[in-house]
Amino acid sequence: MEKTNQRVWRMLCGGLLASLLCFSGVAAGQTAGVRTMTDNETSVRNFIAAWSRLDAAELAGWFTEDGTYFNIPGTPVTGRDNIERFIAGFIRPWQSTDWEIVNLFGDGDLVVAERVDHTVVNGAPIDLPVTGIFEMRGGKIREWRDYFDMPTYTEALTRALQSGKSD
Repeated sequence: MEKTNQRVWRMLCGGLLASLLCFSGVAAGQTAGVRTMTDNETSVRNFIAAWSRLDAAELAGWFTEDGTYFNIPGTPVTGRDNIERFIAGFIRPWQSTDWEIVNLFGDGDLVVAERVDHTVVNGAPIDLPVTGIFEMRGGKIREWRDYFDMPTYTEALTRALQSGKSD
C-alpha cells in the first residue's frame, strides 16, 4: 500500500506538471492541449458513466473476480459478488445519479478520477465531491478506493430521506 500511495502522490504532482506543460505547449512532440487517453482511462470513464443506469450487476461486472472496493472511510469489500451486493444496498434509495468528471488521468494501470457525484434521493439532490483511485488489471478494476467526506454525504442523505418528497 505504501508504494501505491507514493505512486499516487507522484502521479498527482506529475499530472499537474504534465497538464501545465501540455497546455502551455512545452511538452516535446505534443500540440498544446492534446493528450491521448489510455485504455484504462477510457475504461474508468465508461465505468463512471455506467453509474447513471443504477445497475449493480453491470457495475460489479467492471471488477476483476477478486476485485476490491474501498468506499473510504468504510470497510473494503472484496469479490465481484460481494461488491454487487454492497453497491445494490447503498444505491437502493437513489432515484438517479450522474457523475461529473472534473479531472481524470492515469499512469499505466493506475487511474485517478476527481468527480462530483450528483445523486437524487427522495426528490432531493445530493452533490458529493469525490476522488477515486483505480488500480486496473486487464481492463478491469482490481482495486477502487473512493475518498470523500462521509458527513457531507450522510447529512445530505438524512435530509433527503426525511424530506417527505417523492416522485
